[in-house]
Formats: sequence, C-alpha cells, structure tokens
Amino acid sequence: MATLNDLLAQKAALEKQIADAQREERGAAIAKVKALMTEYGLSLADLGTRSPSSAPRKASGKVAAKYRNPATGDTWSGRGLKPNWLRAALEAGRKIEDFAV
Repeated sequence: MATLNDLLAQKAALEKQIADAQREERGAAIAKVKALMTEYGLSLADLGTRSPSSAPRKASGKVAAKYRNPATGDTWSGRGLKPNWLRAALEAGRKIEDFAV
C-alpha cells in the first residue's frame, strides 16, 4: 500500500502532466485556428468578436425625480433605497402617490 507522501507526489506529477497537456493542446488549437484564418483570409473582425474594451458603453446620466418631499424639496428617483423622509412618511400612513412628481 502506498503512503500518503507517495500518493501526494503522484498527484503533483499528474497535475503537472495535465497542465502540460492542456498547454500543448491549447497551442495546437491556436495554431490550427491561425492557419485556417490565414488560408481563408479572415480577421478577428470577420469572426464578429469584440474585445471587452471595444464594447459600447451604456451612457449613464442623472435620472429624473419621481417623488418629492413638499416640505423640504428633497427628491428621489425611485431607484435604490427609499430615503429616510419618504420611509418615515410611509410609516406614518401616507401613500407614496402623495409624493409623486
């Protein structure tokens, strides 16, 4: 029966072999893809892929207020946590529609 150290050494050797095989197969796959791209005159743009840095960015801007505190003029867009003034008013029995802009 193998000892724990023997088994751990075998495990490490197998993990190294696996990593080496993955690296070799990945390299072979990349070489095949490059050869096919060259053969057919393809570029990355032809594949329809975009890098994350070239992806269009969503414009972020200020969101219009949906609720207003008539006493102070404070507003809330309806996004995120409810502000304290609105939470207190709702707990006091008022309706959110009372604050709609």
